[in-house]
Amino acid sequence: MKKLLAATAASALFAGMAGAEDVKIGVLFGFTGPIESLTGSMAASAEAAMKEVSDSGLFLDGSTVTPVRADTGCIDAAMATASAEKLVTSDGVSGIVGADCSPASMAVLSNVAMPNGIVMISPSTTTPALTTFEDNGLFFRTAPSDAREGEIAADILSEKGITEAALTYSNSDYGKGLAEAIQKAFEAKGGKITLSAAHEDGKADYSAEVAALAAAGGQVLIVAGYVDQGGAGVIRAAVDTGAFSQFMLPGGMISDTLTQNIPEGLEGSFGQVPGNDSPGLKKLGEMSGGAFDVSSPYTPESYDAAALMLLAMQAAGSTKAADYAGKIMDLANAPGEPIGPGELAKALELIKAGTDIDYVGASAVELIGPGESAGNYREIEVKGNKIETVKYR
Repeated sequence: MKKLLAATAASALFAGMAGAEDVKIGVLFGFTGPIESLTGSMAASAEAAMKEVSDSGLFLDGSTVTPVRADTGCIDAAMATASAEKLVTSDGVSGIVGADCSPASMAVLSNVAMPNGIVMISPSTTTPALTTFEDNGLFFRTAPSDAREGEIAADILSEKGITEAALTYSNSDYGKGLAEAIQKAFEAKGGKITLSAAHEDGKADYSAEVAALAAAGGQVLIVAGYVDQGGAGVIRAAVDTGAFSQFMLPGGMISDTLTQNIPEGLEGSFGQVPGNDSPGLKKLGEMSGGAFDVSSPYTPESYDAAALMLLAMQAAGSTKAADYAGKIMDLANAPGEPIGPGELAKALELIKAGTDIDYVGASAVELIGPGESAGNYREIEVKGNKIETVKYR
C-alpha cells in the first residue's frame, strides 16, 4: 500500500511539472494612495526575488517567472477587488504577493482569492482581524499582526516614562485594529489614553481633530495613520498649532517623505516598524544595487513573500494553489537548511533533491499559526530630521 501511495504521489508531482512555462505572479500594492511612497521599494524587492528564481533556470523544469503589477489604492476596496479580478481572470496569475493595506487584503481575500482559490502572501497587511479569519488556508503574511505591534508600542511608551497619550487613527481596518491594540497594551501597563479618535483620510484640514486631541491632553500624540494621507495631515496641523511637540509613529507613518514634508516639529518623535538586523537583511541590501531601499518599511518582507511563494511551488511541483499552499508553513520554519537572500537557486536545488529547508530570508521569517509572522521590530527616532534606527526588538 505504501508503494502504491508513493507512486501515486510521484505521478501527481510529475503531472504538475509537465514542462517549462511562464509563471505569472501578481504584485498587488497601493501604487497610488496613502502609502504610495513605500510601495515602489516593496514591489522592486518582491520582483528581485522573482528574477532571482527565474534566472536560476532551476524553477519547475526551467519555468520562468513574470511579475504583474496591479494597484489597490491601499484603502480602496473596490479598486483592489477589480485589480485582483483582472490579475486572476485576464492575466492568469498563479498567486498574489499582496495586498498591502488591510482594507485591500480583506476585500481581495473575500471577493477574489477565496472564490478563485488563489494564494495571497502579504508583506504588510497587519490587521488582527485576519488572524482568526476563515481563509481556507490561502492567506499568509510575512509582517506581524498589529496585536504584536501594540505590545511593542506599549513597551516603548512605558520605557520613555510616558503615562498619558492621545491617540488618533485612520478610520480604516488598519487604523482601528492598530489603535485598539496599542490602547489595550498601553492600559495593561498602567498607561492612560486621554482620547482615542478616528480621522478621515483625504481631508484638507485637520485642525478640529487636533483641537479635540489637544484638549484631552497627553505627553505625546500617537498617530496610527497613513504617511501619505490623513496621518501626515494630522501631524501637520498639530505642528502648525503647537498642540503637540512629540509624536509616536507606528509602521504606516514611517517614511522619509514625512520628515521631508514636515521638516520642523518632529525632532524626538519615535515609533516602531517591522524590521531586524539579521545577516539576511544586510545581504539583501548588498544585492539591491540601489533598486530599492531595504530600510524602507515592508521592503524585506516583500522579498520574502515572493520567495516563499515560489519555493512552495517548487516543493509542490505545481503552480496550483491547492498543491502549494500547504507547503508554505513548512518551508518558513525549522528544521532544515537555513536559506537567506541570494540563495534561492540553492533552495530550489535542495527542495528538488528532497532536502528540508528553513527559509529565514531578509526579515528573519518565522511563521506561526495561522500563517503569519512571529514578528521582529526596529525602534526608530527622528534625529536631525532623519529617521534613525535606535534599537531592535
